[in-house]
Amino acid sequence: MSETPEPPRDYEELIRLIHSRYDTMSKGYQTIALYLTQNPNDVAVRSINAIAERCGVHASNFVRFAQALGYSGFKDLQTLFQKRLSTAAPGFEARVKALEDELGTREDRSEFGFLRDLVVRDVASLEGLLADLSPDQLTQAADLLEKADVIYLIGQLRSAPVVDLLRYTLTMLGKRCVLLDPSGGLATHMARTIRAKDLLVAVSFRFYATEVVNIVEQVAARRVPILAISDSTLSPLAKSAEVLFAVPEHEYTFSRSLAAPMCLAQALTVALAARLQNDAEHPRIPTVTAS
Repeated sequence: MSETPEPPRDYEELIRLIHSRYDTMSKGYQTIALYLTQNPNDVAVRSINAIAERCGVHASNFVRFAQALGYSGFKDLQTLFQKRLSTAAPGFEARVKALEDELGTREDRSEFGFLRDLVVRDVASLEGLLADLSPDQLTQAADLLEKADVIYLIGQLRSAPVVDLLRYTLTMLGKRCVLLDPSGGLATHMARTIRAKDLLVAVSFRFYATEVVNIVEQVAARRVPILAISDSTLSPLAKSAEVLFAVPEHEYTFSRSLAAPMCLAQALTVALAARLQNDAEHPRIPTVTAS
């Protein structure tokens, strides 16, 4: 990564620079770039050593990364994240401390203790989703869902539950939708039937399913609109998406939570229901068992 004589002066400019250089970065720098873009709030409030430990990279590499972008050190780069946080998510630092205190004092290792740990972390993830999401993004996504002739859905591995939920709710709303199911090896062939007046909703998290990434790129090349839910603005889905929801995944000791992506999927379908039913006060998703 070449030196930058004039470093970015605000967070948005920094992220654009990282995006433009990401493909040419070393693997170590790409790891840092992913962490910075996925966890901007954490970067703002934690020490460089704590950030490095979470990222799995030595702290000195963060300093060199910042210098390669034109800063004298990591602290100057971190200042941009702190300025963003002070306006985008006031009170986040206090919430982080409360969460760490909550988890740090946990002594209950029972089955209920595991449940409590998961709930506390998921609450933090949902609060982060609410703080980071742009209202304009939700409006644009609802526009795409409403005007699409057919909504195609793709998500594999850990992303599969999200598209399964979308298929159910969209079907119950009367929207035509097709799940690009990998079983039988036909997902790629089915994707070739998607037309420009349709919509592809793609969900993929690191490590991104190869077939999902390939289908997104092929569909985008035919100028089909794409709504993507992923975990970073550096996700391979990002460059093809007309609307991208970057929902960072928070690691657990054994798994990663889908609480925030599932909540986002529900929010999108509720927003669509409000439009289709012309009822912003009480939109509802019909159920199979409803009379």
